[in-house]
Amino acid sequence: MSSTNDKPDKPIITAKIDGFFLLFYDFSLFVLRFFREAFRPPIEVEEFIHQCYQVGYKSLALVTVTGFITGVVFTEQSRPTLSEFGVTAWLPSLVAIAIVRALAPLIAALICAGKVGSSIGAELASMKVTEQIDAMEVSAINPFRYLVVTRVTATTICLPLLMFYNALVGCMGSYLDVHAHEQTSLISFFDSAFTQVTFLDFSTALIKSVAYGFTIGMVSCYQGFNASQGTMGVGKAANISVVVSMFLIFIEEVIIVHVMNAIR
Repeated sequence: MSSTNDKPDKPIITAKIDGFFLLFYDFSLFVLRFFREAFRPPIEVEEFIHQCYQVGYKSLALVTVTGFITGVVFTEQSRPTLSEFGVTAWLPSLVAIAIVRALAPLIAALICAGKVGSSIGAELASMKVTEQIDAMEVSAINPFRYLVVTRVTATTICLPLLMFYNALVGCMGSYLDVHAHEQTSLISFFDSAFTQVTFLDFSTALIKSVAYGFTIGMVSCYQGFNASQGTMGVGKAANISVVVSMFLIFIEEVIIVHVMNAIR
């Protein structure tokens, strides 16, 4: 009886596995096409600058608020534990290490995945379902280079800048909290904060943010570029862009942390 119930499930499971590998293969070809098109002239400079404005400048307000709140909250949560051991002087170093190593890259990436990733996915999906991308091909414009290469390059370059800005704002939020309780000066706070932060920590944060930015751009562009099902496909592309980008970001976080800890 159980064997007869299991038979209908096997083709479904097999089809899902085949679909996953076909999707992975198609996405791999999409990534390879990006590297092939990225280094071929002409370079869409104006569109690239516009995308940097959309990704970087328009995300500054949200990055500023979240970075500041992160610094204040993390400092407030860490103070009671350090006070029990009488080492509140380590608070600036603890906050700086946590922000630079983990919090700043991850928070900036999640913000961009939610704000920028959904925007790119929805924008390209709407162009796909309304046949604007096909019209660009007829007009002798390379839509992949104009739409995908510029957006992926912009997210890859702008996310590290947003990450370092987020780290700075987070440290400033931490300083204001520390100054309110211990009357610490700005110079002494940053001198104490960055004594324990090494070049490897900055390198790790940079590698993370570059990987996250590239992932957000590629996933969002892939979903938008291959959208279907009309207006329903636009919302689906935006939603999948955010979910898959965040999922891959956490996977990359685990991998990069393990690799860098092995190097450290």
